[in-house]
Amino acid sequence: MSAILLRLVVEGNMKSVFKHILTGLVVAGTAVGLVPLRAADKSARLSFVAVGTNEFGFDTGVLQGTVRSKGKSAGLSSVVYLPTGLRLDSSLGLFSHYRVFTTNHRFGTAAWDWPSEASVESDGSLLVLWPSTADRPFELAAKYSWASPGSLDLETSVRALGALDKFEVFLASYFTDSFTNALVCAGPKHEWIATTVDKGLWQTYLGRDDALPIFRDGRWKLEPYPVVWTCAGKLQAHVAVRRAPAANLTVGLMARPADCFAISLPHQSEAHFSTYLSLFGRDLKAGESASARTRLVVIPTADEGSLLKSYEGFLKETAPK
Repeated sequence: MSAILLRLVVEGNMKSVFKHILTGLVVAGTAVGLVPLRAADKSARLSFVAVGTNEFGFDTGVLQGTVRSKGKSAGLSSVVYLPTGLRLDSSLGLFSHYRVFTTNHRFGTAAWDWPSEASVESDGSLLVLWPSTADRPFELAAKYSWASPGSLDLETSVRALGALDKFEVFLASYFTDSFTNALVCAGPKHEWIATTVDKGLWQTYLGRDDALPIFRDGRWKLEPYPVVWTCAGKLQAHVAVRRAPAANLTVGLMARPADCFAISLPHQSEAHFSTYLSLFGRDLKAGESASARTRLVVIPTADEGSLLKSYEGFLKETAPK
């Protein structure tokens, strides 16, 4: 019995139990060639399922795990790559909304501390909403949806209720110590650069000419946990890699260039094993809205060429119509 199914049974959520069992039977039948996977079945497999109060599970046939564990405002946790059983995440999970800034100002410690509500939409996606407060003059939203069994899309949206100067959402992903290799596409000819310790303890790779002044406007000097970033290069593609070499598994984290002004991380063997996407980095007027599109892709190979093709596909799929 899977962890998701066990939790549903314990909580008496029988409707979701039947949905989970049906999805599992369809996936299993397809794997052995017994049942063709119909469009409706595929949609169910790539849907989030409520497993508790403001807590949700997923089992795509490739990835299994939880979103908003124990109802907290966090991203994906207990994420397992099902073909091998390898755990992907650690600490505070994957694609979790962490620090939120304006110029020389941080809103609290982290967005995962803020109350929020979440619901599964009719298309199977998961919508998370953080309301505005007296000290947070904006509304924040996040929509998680599966592009494929091994590919997760995240759209982060903000609506300003007051002027927001150089607004930033710092999107965090923490991996297990199996993911000892980290790379960014920051070479002059789309070369992959390993984020080794000689490049600094905390490294940032800039995606725009105005990115460095944003990092240096005072926002990263604030307690708790101030960080001194080393500018280690300029992005050629807005994509980073975390790789588990022993398992031959690669995770790519990518964003549209217009939506992400930097990718940051500690050196690849540092104990956080983390990667961060700096979203937005722009001024918003009261009443103005903006959104940022990102994707997490799991690839069972060490081939960076496959990852760049995935990135190119992501850019085409999310290009403005």
